[in-house]
Amino acid sequence: MDEGRFQLYTGNGKGKTTAAIGLAIRALGAGLSVYIGQFIKGMRYSEISALETLAEALSSRAPSPRLELRQYGRGCFLRRSPEPEDIEAARGGLAEARAALTSGRFDLVILDEANVAVALGLIPEDELVALIKARPADVELVVTGRYAPPAITALADLVTEMCEVKHYYASGLEARVGIER
Repeated sequence: MDEGRFQLYTGNGKGKTTAAIGLAIRALGAGLSVYIGQFIKGMRYSEISALETLAEALSSRAPSPRLELRQYGRGCFLRRSPEPEDIEAARGGLAEARAALTSGRFDLVILDEANVAVALGLIPEDELVALIKARPADVELVVTGRYAPPAITALADLVTEMCEVKHYYASGLEARVGIER
């Protein structure tokens, strides 16, 4: 890729991670290499299983992995306060993500839920801003998550805000396997 951009998917609506994973699949289909770092998440979601299967298939045809997926969470803690181990996992993940971004190995780097990690105090906003500014010109970077800080929004080349108009969670429907998890 000659020239990358910084894309931001934010807002209270559903679909930010799904959009980023869709972009990852498109990039892989075009022969690009992809790194996905998921902050906060540490649980087994259906997309993880699908991406791992895809990564195995791709690695059998290529000498080096074209898809790397890492999770920097210890399970979903959104209904409790983060513990020191949650902060340590997120900050270690930010360092790994920065290394992936600047390694020259990946064409597309996705930092899923990084905005939420900032909002919850797991990673400092200024460190995420520094990572974004360190993006090599030929790498596409995607950051997802609600609560995007203004400083991060200002750096983005593309901002998509998912707007919740109506959601069935309001009626008590739980997350469904294969649809929301």
